[in-house]
Amino acid sequence: MRIGLLTEGGYPYVSGDARLWCDRLVRGLGQHDFDVHALSRGRQQEEEGWVPLPPQVSRVRTAPLWTAEDDGVVYGRRARRRFTECYGELVAALGTDAATAPGPDGSEDSVAPCSHMADRFGSALYGLAELARDEGGVVAALRSDTAVRTLERACRAPGAPRTAREARVPDLLTVAAHLERALRPLSLDWYGDDGLGAADLCHATAGGPAALPGLLARHFSDVPLLVTEYGVRLRSHYLGLGPDAGPDAAAPAVRALLAAFHGRLAAETYRRAAVITPGNAHARRWQERCGADRAKIRTVYPGMDAEPFAEVGEAPDRADPDTLVWVGRVEPAKDLVSLLHAFTEIRKERPKARLRIVGAPAGPEGEAYLGHCRALAAQLFPDEAEGVHAVGDNPVSFEEMGGPEAPTPADAYASGAVVVLSSVVEGFPISLVEAMFCGRATVSTDAGAVVEVIGGTGLVVPPRNPRALAEACGALLRDPERRERLGAAARARALELFTVEQNIAAFHGIYLEIVSHCPVHRVVLGETGEPLPFATPPEAHVPGHWTGPTTRATPGWAATTPVSATTLAATEGAR
Repeated sequence: MRIGLLTEGGYPYVSGDARLWCDRLVRGLGQHDFDVHALSRGRQQEEEGWVPLPPQVSRVRTAPLWTAEDDGVVYGRRARRRFTECYGELVAALGTDAATAPGPDGSEDSVAPCSHMADRFGSALYGLAELARDEGGVVAALRSDTAVRTLERACRAPGAPRTAREARVPDLLTVAAHLERALRPLSLDWYGDDGLGAADLCHATAGGPAALPGLLARHFSDVPLLVTEYGVRLRSHYLGLGPDAGPDAAAPAVRALLAAFHGRLAAETYRRAAVITPGNAHARRWQERCGADRAKIRTVYPGMDAEPFAEVGEAPDRADPDTLVWVGRVEPAKDLVSLLHAFTEIRKERPKARLRIVGAPAGPEGEAYLGHCRALAAQLFPDEAEGVHAVGDNPVSFEEMGGPEAPTPADAYASGAVVVLSSVVEGFPISLVEAMFCGRATVSTDAGAVVEVIGGTGLVVPPRNPRALAEACGALLRDPERRERLGAAARARALELFTVEQNIAAFHGIYLEIVSHCPVHRVVLGETGEPLPFATPPEAHVPGHWTGPTTRATPGWAATTPVSATTLAATEGAR
């Protein structure tokens, strides 16, 4: 079958979200044909280039979310009226009953938007999409003064919430600019029979803008949509704009309006999707709160490569029985401060205990946090402050992956008797699964999907509780037999649930399930104009070297790049 793979800020680019997962999925499903439609997030991401693509990727079409040239489309009177009506309906759906969306603080104590408002938002969204198709785009219209005035009228209308009524001109300009960026996919030419309209299904690898092309393919061509979320895009947006975002926090009116927009878009995505695949129960709860039908939801855990950790996992445990290991990206959400305070308590009971912190800082904020943690370690162990960062000379060491003591992640996990995770915010804990592949006993904080991943094969304590963290680590350090039992159980659980093979098999079954319930929507006509129902049977969709590359020009601000074609010439002609 032909899959339209929809990404945002990830595959096929070298850097970005879900890049590795998408690459493994595409390579593992070589029996299918993939057309990748990618939205990029920045110039640097585009300049870094793509990962090597397998032959089953027939075509890649890209478009930037971070910039867009004015489409130069000048509307006539009728088109301007259509835009004002559709955009007015869309922003009115944000200003009315906006409190039904989850709050900007990311709380889950909300209810799903009412069906009337969901219908109103969806109708306006598809009305704008049809206008863009008929007129050649809506970029200029979304940037116009008309859009700002329409937004202002919606905020001042009777029944609008207080936060929306208090929006000032700078707030309105900020919201209008954000909506223009989020709605750029409406102006793409991806939805015809030479694009997503010819796909058997669309697979969006995230919610938000990545799923918007899938919604339009469904609207225009009735292509079924599969939505996968390993990190809930809606939650990330709330946290990024909320009051805890520091200097980047938006004004209350901006937060309220954008929270309503992203909440409505998520609800529309979940409502129209044929199947929704969260990566864990935490993401599933968010989706259900936003109105996702439980009957559509299939939890599919991320697939990870267990092979690099097989040697450590199968070998006898020869780690130092007094060493704790932490592995990951250094950033405030990982709460290494609590871990360092917990380690002071562990040292009181076990003076020979050591803590290895292995990981690189995540950006400038991570650099500053790493410096703070180094200073704190020197303060907590004053008698050993001299050379506190040297491996093996002091109880706390800070190392980067690739060094002499930890050349690979498997080596880092192998060096410790217990692996610790101390996060206060966590999605799917990759480092925890890697430790489980290595057969290591773990102590983790209850954040994100940790409890679901561990499943009773490790100890879990409350976040920001150094004493509980210290007691759990001490209990495992004192009991080698318990460590061995938990490590063996953890490895067995990880191999059963979190491997690449499990992930690929799950999606292969879901693809077949979706297509089996959807009617064939591509009709090929013969010379007489009569339908040819068997003109493109599955047997015609065979990879091979006998076709050359094809090039299709894409106007506007999107780009089409030909990759080695893998379909028969007859199939191309039939389309």
